[in-house]
Amino acid sequence: MEGETSSTSLDSILPDDLLEKIFSFLPVVSIIRAGSVCKRWHEAVHSGEHSWISMPPQNPWYYMITQSKFISGFAYDPNLRKWYNFNLPCLEKCNWFVSSSSGLVCFMDYENRSRIFVCNPITRDWKQIQEPPNGKSPDYSALSLSVNRSSRTYKVAVVKSKQLPDDFLRWDFTIEVFDSEEDAWVSSINEVLIGWRGGDESVICNGVLYCLIYSFTANNERRHGVVMHDLRPQCCSSSSPSSLMRTMIMVPCAMTCGRLMNMKEKLVMIGGIGRHDRPDIIKGIGVWELEGEEWREVARMPHKFFQGFGELDDVFAGSGAGDLIFIQSYGAPALLIFDMGSKQWRWSLRCPATKRFALQLFTGFCFEPRLEISS
Repeated sequence: MEGETSSTSLDSILPDDLLEKIFSFLPVVSIIRAGSVCKRWHEAVHSGEHSWISMPPQNPWYYMITQSKFISGFAYDPNLRKWYNFNLPCLEKCNWFVSSSSGLVCFMDYENRSRIFVCNPITRDWKQIQEPPNGKSPDYSALSLSVNRSSRTYKVAVVKSKQLPDDFLRWDFTIEVFDSEEDAWVSSINEVLIGWRGGDESVICNGVLYCLIYSFTANNERRHGVVMHDLRPQCCSSSSPSSLMRTMIMVPCAMTCGRLMNMKEKLVMIGGIGRHDRPDIIKGIGVWELEGEEWREVARMPHKFFQGFGELDDVFAGSGAGDLIFIQSYGAPALLIFDMGSKQWRWSLRCPATKRFALQLFTGFCFEPRLEISS
């Protein structure tokens, strides 16, 4: 009819690859929601893995978990400042060692440390990897994961520490490495530490595994140190250093506990700062970055935020990725965020998790929400 104009949907004339490219600039939550709009958008979201590879890095989410009668999990999106009711398919309890990298999260069962899972929390894709070759139950364990985003392969490092019989000063220290490309445990190193033992903290940064170790001799005020082992192929093929202890870097001050994290391929540590007269009692929390063999102090938690936790134990949960560090007391769902870029501290929105009894514990970890990485 004369005078009528026909309207054409922009969506209908966009080619599939361009539609996927547009989606790749959206926050992950918006991409997931877009997949429920129509059949074509659903197909674009779930077949656009090539576009998702070029998706810019996402701010990490924090996953908080607690258990009263049942396990409850909530994920916090710092961009939208929202909590989501969020449960993971492979977690049937709270006691897990956890490490994350570039969209994947690795879990190791606290009670059966041969049970190790790798999971993408967003796509809910997960698998159980084969048991480590050394089935001995250690006294202490640490877990770390590193994802190669270009090849979409990953490495899992399990650090085990076990006291030798009849000698409390000597500890067997073992590192075992799983490579997803080989689908096998590809390397293992072992050393006996004297006067030091491993713990539950390790992380992989720029191809190097860093492990926090602990001294239990009475004359050592700084009871923590970091040892390192290079996992890069050119270094693994050459002769290993004669001793891990030769790589050790002492922490910058007396600490009640330490947490290691990979922040843009740089090693960052947060730690509970001990009192001078009582190093086992926490007086504050600091943030340090390793530069060469020296620790550079980045920030200290302002006292008002430290007080905001209420009764903060000498140990606490802490993890980070990108520019964001998350700190949480085990005794409450309060979550504090430190931005390494702006040097700003802020509380998250209040978590929906509630404390129902005095001894209820809360813990958590952060992960980058991504769509293209699979286990």
